[in-house]
Amino acid sequence: MSYTALARRYRSQDFDEVVGQEPVARTLRAAIDADRVAHAYLFTGTRGVGKTTMARIFAKALNGNDTEEVDTAIMTGQDTDVVEIDGASNNSVEQARELIANSVYRPMRGPYKIYIIDEVHMLSTAAFNALLKTMEEPPEHVKFILCTTEAHKVPPTIQSRCQRFDFRAIPGTIIGDRLSEVLKHEKVKADPELIAMVARLGNGSMRDALSLLDRLMASGEKKLTVELLEDLLGLAPRELVGRLIDSFVQGEPGPALDAAGELVASGTGVDQTLEALIERLRDLMILAACGPETSLVELSGDARAEEVERATHFDPAGLVHMIALCEGVQRAAKSSPNPRALMDALVVRLSMTEKLADVTGILNQLQGAGSGKG
Repeated sequence: MSYTALARRYRSQDFDEVVGQEPVARTLRAAIDADRVAHAYLFTGTRGVGKTTMARIFAKALNGNDTEEVDTAIMTGQDTDVVEIDGASNNSVEQARELIANSVYRPMRGPYKIYIIDEVHMLSTAAFNALLKTMEEPPEHVKFILCTTEAHKVPPTIQSRCQRFDFRAIPGTIIGDRLSEVLKHEKVKADPELIAMVARLGNGSMRDALSLLDRLMASGEKKLTVELLEDLLGLAPRELVGRLIDSFVQGEPGPALDAAGELVASGTGVDQTLEALIERLRDLMILAACGPETSLVELSGDARAEEVERATHFDPAGLVHMIALCEGVQRAAKSSPNPRALMDALVVRLSMTEKLADVTGILNQLQGAGSGKG
């Protein structure tokens, strides 16, 4: 028996199971209850946030007849009345005309013939023009659900004929809670910090986070750890990045360069090191500015306690400056023939930030005193 990916196995099956897009689910269900279902919808949002899943759930709510066969066919994209089309590979005007020609035929077993067009922005201009007339005056039995990651590429003439729903990126805390549920159901143990990191790496996409969790579980380890994730993705080791940041507090370039050298020796590239450094400095900045209880930092347990203590050695303004320096070097390093030299120079600069800030403060005080005398 073939393996089914977690993202497919734990896909929501009805409005009640929707995770992260509850306002959209409530509105669509209310439209059905009030018999105010429009003839065309546009679902837009980044990848993996539930657009196609919501389209199927909506179609099932409209066409489902409480039989497992029909409901399963709709949710797997195999129903005869709910037609799923990939806009990327069916984008010609001929294929649009074929869709229009078939739309006149009434559904076989449900009240509606529903067309779900995924990545609709990939349709050609001619295909959009061919579709326009049917979307403007569709047969009573036809509904359109258009899904896209790039709504700005969908012509305004098409958008104006749709009810638009914007799907938000799913917060990391919600993704983390869902990952914990999946792990519990799969009977797999994982470090809390691992779950938080996977949720963060999902970058608002539930599907991406579940796919990453799938890769981790494929390792066969009895317990999923942060170290496993770092090895799998080639991430900068969290402990070494923390040691590098701690060296900045000392204000001595030597220990800071040694810590940076350890990161490079571990196999971490310059770009990955800078990315990890920016992310960690961002967390410290938020903790320093908002306090240890802030929900803006997606850390838990020992990792959070460690960062809270580390943040006490920095002030928000200094961290803002450090992040700006890292971001500038990161951009420059991408086109530099010697990115390591740029990173080492950055490390020396960051390790001297407090000293330079002190010198600047003294100079400003002297200038102010001189102006006062004048």
